[in-house]
Amino acid sequence: MRNLKVTMAYDGSAYHGYQYQDNAVSIQQTVEDTISKLLCGKHSINGCSRTDTGVHARAFVFNFRTENNIPCEGFIKAMNALLPDDIAILSCEEVNDCFHARYDSKGKEYLYRIHCSDIRDVFARNMSLNYPYTLDIEKMRSAAKLLVGTHDFAAFCKAEAKEHLKTTVRTVYDIRIEKIGEYVEIYVSGNGFLHNMVRIIVGTLIYISEGKRTEEDIISALNEGDREKAGKTVPPGGLYLNKVFY
Repeated sequence: MRNLKVTMAYDGSAYHGYQYQDNAVSIQQTVEDTISKLLCGKHSINGCSRTDTGVHARAFVFNFRTENNIPCEGFIKAMNALLPDDIAILSCEEVNDCFHARYDSKGKEYLYRIHCSDIRDVFARNMSLNYPYTLDIEKMRSAAKLLVGTHDFAAFCKAEAKEHLKTTVRTVYDIRIEKIGEYVEIYVSGNGFLHNMVRIIVGTLIYISEGKRTEEDIISALNEGDREKAGKTVPPGGLYLNKVFY
């Protein structure tokens, strides 16, 4: 039995997230169905993470086991011929039997893209947040430093999701903010993320830029778990799973 580690990219605009859904089309279902068709038998994949409806991935890792002897290069070419245009297989390699895409992950990096222009980019409407103002990058960078480290991120989590968690403590390794032309890109890396955590972090930094939140509010949000002290949840279209660390 072979264990294959596969990296793919996808535009999540047309999907109800990564995870299999009973009544909606997901990335997982689409990829599993394609693998099963290619390899002539039912196959299940282990994904590195769950992405929400409308969220994208530049480098999503999964693994699956198969008795089929198809070469990795042939698997990549065949899958890309069969998959819809908004999903692409980037790489494939055979790994040891104990590798698991989710449980062996040491961390992830997410990217959020903001288009700062009063004229929206119609070609990026599902791929970035249109924000018709100028962001104060230095204020955002200063506030972002408060979020780096190990904290209780309860205030940066979707409320109903917290009921099923043992802990809301996570470690953020780094937050990097870059301006490229009309776009601002916010990179957040950490050992794991709560539901909507990155989108709330980005919304909080936007509120910092606008003067709707202060650095003291961020400290209170982390210490008290008060969702009202953090910022809004920005839309999913600007969010990408950018890297997975092993």
